[in-house]
Amino acid sequence: MNNMNHDLPSPSRIVWLDIVRLTAMLMVIGVHCIDPFYISPTLGTLPEYKFWASVYGSLFRPSVPLFAMMTGLLLLPVGQQPLGVFYKKRIFRVLFPFLIWSVLYNLFPWFTGVVGLPKSIIGDFFCYVQGSESQSFSDSLKDIAMIPFNFSFKENHMWYIYLLIGLYLYMPFFSAWIDKADRKMKQTYLWIWVISLFLPYMGEYISHYLYGTATWNEFGTLYYFAGFNGYLLLGHYVKQGNSWSVGKTLLLSALLFAAGYSVTFTGFSAAAHNPAATESDMELFFTFCSPNVLCMTLAVFLALQKVVVSTPALIRSLANITKCGFGIYMVHYFLVGPAFLLIGNFNLPIPLQVPVMAILIFLCAWGFPACTMSPGETSACKRGFTALMYRLLGRKARWIMG
Repeated sequence: MNNMNHDLPSPSRIVWLDIVRLTAMLMVIGVHCIDPFYISPTLGTLPEYKFWASVYGSLFRPSVPLFAMMTGLLLLPVGQQPLGVFYKKRIFRVLFPFLIWSVLYNLFPWFTGVVGLPKSIIGDFFCYVQGSESQSFSDSLKDIAMIPFNFSFKENHMWYIYLLIGLYLYMPFFSAWIDKADRKMKQTYLWIWVISLFLPYMGEYISHYLYGTATWNEFGTLYYFAGFNGYLLLGHYVKQGNSWSVGKTLLLSALLFAAGYSVTFTGFSAAAHNPAATESDMELFFTFCSPNVLCMTLAVFLALQKVVVSTPALIRSLANITKCGFGIYMVHYFLVGPAFLLIGNFNLPIPLQVPVMAILIFLCAWGFPACTMSPGETSACKRGFTALMYRLLGRKARWIMG
């Protein structure tokens, strides 16, 4: 996603951050792998599938917040570069691949009809459209026309790109405050932000309208501190690491993660087993901007910050893999449905299905085919599907693969 790619020049590469990035990438894929488990009209009714969807869905929840933290760590403060330069460098690098892939995802249903495939294959690829599949070209055009406003369920993962572009638009202004704020002021902001993370639960269990919100006003007292900007600042704030020993860091991280995970798992599992639960009920404890997901995210980040990698080959491999991240993100959602169907043919134990799916999708999207590399070509991005794009289009492939 955003800084899956380009946010750090290689001479000053932070190796442990590549590990965080790779972890987040696998978590994102893993999150999408559980969708068929509880969306499927057959498997979604089976208690064991619901249980493991809860286990893995909760486990992988730090995925997106980790990327937001990395964005803040790498890009804040943005410095004195002109606003237009920052926007061109950041937004354009994600905007064009986003638009191209969004169009491709939305044309796919029409294409299946052109080549004579049954309409049901659309639901096999994209589980959220099961029961409402259409191979009509006009329906595809309608979804494409909506891209400037929102994503469709055929490219469900693109929601993050809308968020990311918003963060990029906001960052130069946020950065101006960060430049002048001292550590205590940043701490105060973060504590107010932490309080705002309880709003989803307060809205569910106390009152839908809180702190001045009403039908005519959705901007309450804590609105201006809420959202992913807190993860941006948190990433910037913990940039320098801590002076704790590895043992103390791992212990505190384990306790933080266990606390967050127990709330996330318990809440989602209860909703998943409740036949009357709505989609909002299902997603409540999965909310990225919530105290439980913050605990898990910070735990993973602090623990991986202590990882030391000294093997040159491994350092190069990590760098190469993570440079392909944005392309992997664009491609991977095409592979979730087929991977789910493929795994179903092997009678794997249910606990293994999600990890195997995630690894398979990652390898296919990154470069499992391992196309022959040119002499002197070192980037792992030049393998597999991404390799094909670069070989066909040269440097222009960056506009598609990011």
